Amino acid sequence: MSASVSSQIRSISSQAVYHQSWLQRHGQGILTYICFAVFVVIIGVPFYYIFTSSITPKTELFQIPPQYWPSTPTLDNYRNMADSVPFFTYLRNSLIFAIGSSVVSVGASALAAYALARIRFPGSNIIYIALILSVALPQIAVMVPMFQTLQQFKMVNTHHGLIMLMSSLLLPFTVMTLVSFIMQVPGEIEEAALIDGASRLTVIIRIVFPLIRPALVTMLVINFIISWNELLYPLIFAQRVDVKTLSVGMMELSSDASTYTRPWDMMSALSIVMVIPVLLMILFGQRMIIGGLSRGAVK
Repeated sequence: MSASVSSQIRSISSQAVYHQSWLQRHGQGILTYICFAVFVVIIGVPFYYIFTSSITPKTELFQIPPQYWPSTPTLDNYRNMADSVPFFTYLRNSLIFAIGSSVVSVGASALAAYALARIRFPGSNIIYIALILSVALPQIAVMVPMFQTLQQFKMVNTHHGLIMLMSSLLLPFTVMTLVSFIMQVPGEIEEAALIDGASRLTVIIRIVFPLIRPALVTMLVINFIISWNELLYPLIFAQRVDVKTLSVGMMELSSDASTYTRPWDMMSALSIVMVIPVLLMILFGQRMIIGGLSRGAVK
């Protein structure tokens, strides 16, 4: 009798140990999947609602009880949106603005970051600290002097004026990010190239930039997304149709409406259109983005 009881106790304890070891082995993975599922729901549900609203007829948009999928999906919301605002002109302007701002900001920041990381000159630390402090400066605080300056140089309502403004906004954060990446590049490689007769510019273009290419692509994508979604600068510095962007078009769709009469169908359609370029950028550059983020996390 005692032998059977002891065997039962041993089997129960072994099962407890087995379950405990299984939880220890897989508990962290299960928690990770649960957190990922919660994140997907938080991000996916609003996006799904916007997408269904973009293909739902206006008569069914505020139907009670609400439908999770329209009974008669339609693309009329996209056609009405394109007819309500000069969509293709705004789309062209947004692409020019976002691509130009991201390319100019990353190009100028890469050269500035190399100078701050490799070249010691009087005042370099002060310049770096000033860049850090400029990030805390709100956009609206310098809007009036910036508008007056651009007006004197006749750069209001121009693409290059908007690109210059947006690049100046993106410059501090991009410089600070690229400085940390450039400092991880071994200086011996650059010294060997300089000894072999390469110029400083050749070292930067052919050695340093290829080694930090994931970081450059990552900052290009991030700056593109920020510029693509920017509203304040195009709203103030672009009053002509041939310069306005899609974010301004979103404001124009709802400018003459109240909360209950806004064209949510057309606004949802324009929102989906504005998401597509961002998704394409992330899909095509995801390997570089992951490589840049992982390389920046491990020094």
